Amino acid sequence: MTSSPPKKDELLYLPLGGAGEIGMNCYLYGHDGKWLMVDLGITFAAEGTPGIKILMPNLDFIEQRREDLVGLVLTHGHEDHLGAVAYLWPKLNCPIYATPFTAALLRRKLAETGLEGKVPLHEIALGGDIHLPPFEVGFVTLTHSIPEPNALAIRTPLGTVLHSGDWKLDPDPLIGAPPDEAALRSLGEEGVLAMTNDSTNVMVEGTSGSEADLRNRLTELIGRFSNRVVVACFATNVARLFSIAAAAKANGRAVALAGRSLWRIDDVARETGVLKGLPPFLDDEAAVHLPRDEIVLVCTGSQGEPRAALSQIVKGGHRNIRLEEGDVVIFSSRVIPGNEKAIANLQDELVRNGIEVITAADHDVHVSGHPARVELRRMYEWVRPRFAIPMHGEPRHLRAHVELAKACQVPAAIQVENGELLRITQDTADIVDEVPTGRLALDGKRLVPLDDATMKFRRSMHNEGLVVATVVMNGGGTLASLPMVTAPGLLDPETDAAVLEEAAIRVAEAVEDLSSEGRGDAETLTRTIRLAARRYLRDVSGKKPQVEVHLVRLSGSG
Repeated sequence: MTSSPPKKDELLYLPLGGAGEIGMNCYLYGHDGKWLMVDLGITFAAEGTPGIKILMPNLDFIEQRREDLVGLVLTHGHEDHLGAVAYLWPKLNCPIYATPFTAALLRRKLAETGLEGKVPLHEIALGGDIHLPPFEVGFVTLTHSIPEPNALAIRTPLGTVLHSGDWKLDPDPLIGAPPDEAALRSLGEEGVLAMTNDSTNVMVEGTSGSEADLRNRLTELIGRFSNRVVVACFATNVARLFSIAAAAKANGRAVALAGRSLWRIDDVARETGVLKGLPPFLDDEAAVHLPRDEIVLVCTGSQGEPRAALSQIVKGGHRNIRLEEGDVVIFSSRVIPGNEKAIANLQDELVRNGIEVITAADHDVHVSGHPARVELRRMYEWVRPRFAIPMHGEPRHLRAHVELAKACQVPAAIQVENGELLRITQDTADIVDEVPTGRLALDGKRLVPLDDATMKFRRSMHNEGLVVATVVMNGGGTLASLPMVTAPGLLDPETDAAVLEEAAIRVAEAVEDLSSEGRGDAETLTRTIRLAARRYLRDVSGKKPQVEVHLVRLSGSG
């Protein structure tokens, strides 16, 4: 099935990332011999991948078919939707389409990887259309936690798919227009064959909340304090910057930014007119000269990132800002799964230093950018698709979304996860094949498969330790000296010197027990050394370390 091009009588949907997980969004649509890609994002590595921070989808499937890839369309500018473009575009070599704010963000990322001016990046007006035969793609304005979020109406001769992107229904978003309800209702009247839809908050009752209401709550909250107020939030949440600025002004305070990503977003937002009318923010150097009751400092680092501004401030490593007892830090953001420990450690350190910490668990200091159940029901009332295909969620979210869609009278809802190929016709939608998928890890400057031998070795070394056995053989095939065994990260060379010496003796005995032919065969000798070292140190340490053997042979008869 996967070896043949998409046919005229079918519409194929293939997620390479973002279905069965939250993050790393990458979706393919196939029809009449061609493919269209929607979004190409990253996700952040968990603790089990030492040395790796960023992961992105493996594009082997579409790379082998890139001559049939008509383009990449970006729904919005969040990292989990465009963060991999600057690394993976050379594998695709296709045109990219985005609205102005998203395009401006992407240009800066492309410049960082030397691709500026090399990628055909086409800027599309809000509500615009692009002609990519056999696809016609229309941008539909929605609201989210970043400017210019778009749903995509992907039209084909077989029917229309509405790809929601990330969205919510905010009637008063502060930044940008409210959701284009008229366009969504019009699509419903025309007929929507399928809708691929955001599942992040499908288990949350009610609505996600309005940014305008949050602004009023922040205004009241900041007014309670007489010392310095710090607000940690996502850098891309430009509407939140607007809210904080309005709340600070209402309380007679100026606003300063701390964090490179905040200044980058501020630059893009002003370049594209998103922050039109908002006075320039102060920098952190200017902020320190104002009285504590006259400043609100907006920081990166709401997820506990060690290099972000808030972490540096807490550690005392920031060049300008120092927090004092009685200051307040407001975490105006959600907790991204996997970051709980880092955030808790950061908040604990703040409390130890006498800083008051306020989170969404204590006060209404954040509204989500994703639809809760009331909003999802409303969307289905407007669009009325034949098939609902949940995306942007872990398996439990997808399953709950399937049930919700059915309750909304959608005729059929199908749970599809990464690598599952869904074939849609006028009457049916069935998973017909499975495509190998995976993750690429950004390892320094290299992209490597997360499941390759190097990464497996590194994980094992991280968990079980590393042993290095150096054995020198003379030309006659006997040991030239007692082997040297080290175990960095497993045993201390001073306090565990006796254990390491005994390990060296065990290796020597194993070598001497070999026949002359065995000692002369490098593969046999290396395997014997590795097993001897591993067995002894496993018994001593309770670990199963990786063992590296350095075998040196001296010339001469010895």
